[in-house]
Amino acid sequence: MSTTHGWTPVCAYDRLELDRGVAALVDGAQVALFRTPDGLFALDNRDPLSGAYVLSRGIVGSRDGVPTLASPLHKQVYDLRTGECLDRPGAAVPRHGVRCRDGLVEVRLHGPTAGGVAPHAPTAGGVSPGRAGTAEPAVAGVGGRLGGHGG
Repeated sequence: MSTTHGWTPVCAYDRLELDRGVAALVDGAQVALFRTPDGLFALDNRDPLSGAYVLSRGIVGSRDGVPTLASPLHKQVYDLRTGECLDRPGAAVPRHGVRCRDGLVEVRLHGPTAGGVAPHAPTAGGVSPGRAGTAEPAVAGVGGRLGGHGG
């Protein structure tokens, strides 16, 4: 798997659907990736309260302007920016660095960038923020493995 200073390419930006999660295997770790109007977010895929690897199947939303993720199992709500559980103080999901570079989404495990969020539009590569993607289950082909959000 090719990395650049700890950054692993996972998938093309336009493969991520707005407000839908996907699971990616990055250096053996399951990561949940989300593309929202606020940017890209990367958290562990493991729900810290149940221990199940399901967060990529969670419900993306917002609470008081904060981008959130509700666990698909017990519906605890997590702040996508920080990983903190908004319903249970002290509980949190580890977050990871995520960025879009030349149209590719890259993840750095346990190394958040700019507060754990990347701008929603790539800095290069020509993908516009409003372009809908297709995130069908597939191998990303550029470094990490990308899995669908289920359904």
